[in-house]
Amino acid sequence: MKNNFDINNLVRENVKQLKPYSSARDEFEDFDTAEMIFLDANENPFENGVNRYPDPQQSTVKGILAKQKSLKTNQILLGNGSDEVLDLLFRAFCEPKDDNVITLPPTYGMYGVLANINAVENKEILLSKDFQPEIDAILAAVNQNTKIIFLCSPNNPTGNSFSDESIVTLLQNFNGLVVIDEAYIDFSKKQSWINELDEYPNLVITQTLSKAYGLAGIRLGICYASSQVISVLNKIKPPYNVNELTQKRAIERLNQKDKIEFEINSIIDQRESLLKVLDQVKFVSKIYPTEANFVLIKVDDANKRYNELIAKGIVIRNRTTQPLCENTLRLTIGTAQENKKLMDALLAIS
Repeated sequence: MKNNFDINNLVRENVKQLKPYSSARDEFEDFDTAEMIFLDANENPFENGVNRYPDPQQSTVKGILAKQKSLKTNQILLGNGSDEVLDLLFRAFCEPKDDNVITLPPTYGMYGVLANINAVENKEILLSKDFQPEIDAILAAVNQNTKIIFLCSPNNPTGNSFSDESIVTLLQNFNGLVVIDEAYIDFSKKQSWINELDEYPNLVITQTLSKAYGLAGIRLGICYASSQVISVLNKIKPPYNVNELTQKRAIERLNQKDKIEFEINSIIDQRESLLKVLDQVKFVSKIYPTEANFVLIKVDDANKRYNELIAKGIVIRNRTTQPLCENTLRLTIGTAQENKKLMDALLAIS
């Protein structure tokens, strides 16, 4: 299959015809508005920091990200968490009850949930036993109605990254969008696929400020893609989907590069400490390779061990119901103090 990617073949017809909502202030995007009086949006005029609607294009946040990632702002879309970004991809490119997407379990569960919400068929192609994409099976499942392939790399819940060769093969041989969810990329030694955006017009990358940046509470998801893809998503996004407080907190945090790097390195160090202790835990039969801020382990009885840790006041994730994940537990890396309590508990019940 040779890649003949054409975004016009992917966009839903109603989206092509859609005239997006715009506010009066969109006309002044390139103007200095400091001295202007705004009587257009029926806002409360009394200043309290959030009485005005936020910047609908999140220009300052995008400007910082564009500089840090060596991209243009028109290659960036921000959303109310990555879940909104993913939902926009479904609504822009997948015709309900006609189109399909491909996901690779075990993986992030929201891909399947969003497919169901949008009435889009989800073709599940299991990963291999070493948690790598089965490329031949994926391409065999593609038909004329397949619009998106979702890859999570590093993958949740397995923790491993997918091989570069596999991803390149999909990008070169699939005419739809290849979405790489890089929520955990900051904990990996591998480079982000952002560097390949100019090479592959069908490449879409999602990231988040919820993990390495420590801003899960503000819900800010990021989509990096070609300007053509971003333009389509901008047509259908809600006009003020990222609130003022989120934008301000994101700007503050994005400028704390040294602090973020320190925290990432600390998490990676604690991950290595946990891996050493897990080797000593008798009920752990396998420790899966990880490039994320969590570790997946195979145990003798996941339900039993999960409940034992709960009894000690430690909440982890039981993944035993997921494909290829029988009797597995996912352990998120905490602070040094939290990690010590987890390691002591694991050894105590071993």
